[in-house]
Amino acid sequence: MPELAEVAYYAKRWDPAQGQVIRRVHAGSKPRFFRHTPAAAFPAGLVGRSYSGARTHGKKLLFAFQGGLWLTGHLGMTGELLLGPPDHAPTTHDHLVLYTPRQALIFRDSRMFGAVRLEESPSGPPPAWLALPPEILSPSFTTARAAAALQRHPRSPLKAFLLDQDWFPGIGNWMADEALYQLHLHPATPSGTVDPAALRKTLRAICQKSMQTIAVDWSDPPPSWLMTHRWKSGGSCPRCRSGLARDTLRGRTACWCPTCQPPTAPAEASNPPKH
Repeated sequence: MPELAEVAYYAKRWDPAQGQVIRRVHAGSKPRFFRHTPAAAFPAGLVGRSYSGARTHGKKLLFAFQGGLWLTGHLGMTGELLLGPPDHAPTTHDHLVLYTPRQALIFRDSRMFGAVRLEESPSGPPPAWLALPPEILSPSFTTARAAAALQRHPRSPLKAFLLDQDWFPGIGNWMADEALYQLHLHPATPSGTVDPAALRKTLRAICQKSMQTIAVDWSDPPPSWLMTHRWKSGGSCPRCRSGLARDTLRGRTACWCPTCQPPTAPAEASNPPKH
């Protein structure tokens, strides 16, 4: 599933259409994709309005249109945003296409885990958007908030808990693995034993570097990161060259270095360190 930086990268793909008027709309026939707003509402609501721009919050997308109409959504597992020519012919998986005089704005999703919604909010972003939890890079994501998160589910494996979008918006599978790798922590480490200041610092550094690389041009972060070595079986740790381990933890695949990230001893797990 696209994570923080990938979502930001996709959102920027529609930037060339800012200020252009939507002349027509292709809304596909798949109810699953339009489960929040009926497909017929998109042509009726968007035609004749100009596109103002996009913003992101973690894995969520928000697109602004003239007159206080907002398109919100997420990419799901396989969604992507594309820019095509004004005569673009929709493919089977192009569920939403917005046509301007110069471009076609395409939302493509082969598995339909993504979704979109139209919302009217003349005074600014929809209330639900404003109520989203603090992003990792926002000033509101403090050490105190990280500590509160970790103590909320102290026995939960940290890898699984880092995927909770109510506390760590934008963090997905590979970013959680990267944070654990950089912290030298095993994926099953109980959340309540983790130093919140160290976790906050590491997550912010990962997000910042990802936004400077992946979000800009899809380039890779530093080769010293686990991220560039974790995708294929048989990969080795960039730090110690040990073979990487993989397993499923609460339904999600985890990748780690068994040498650099040994399991936490039971005694350590039951006695959280004092900070």
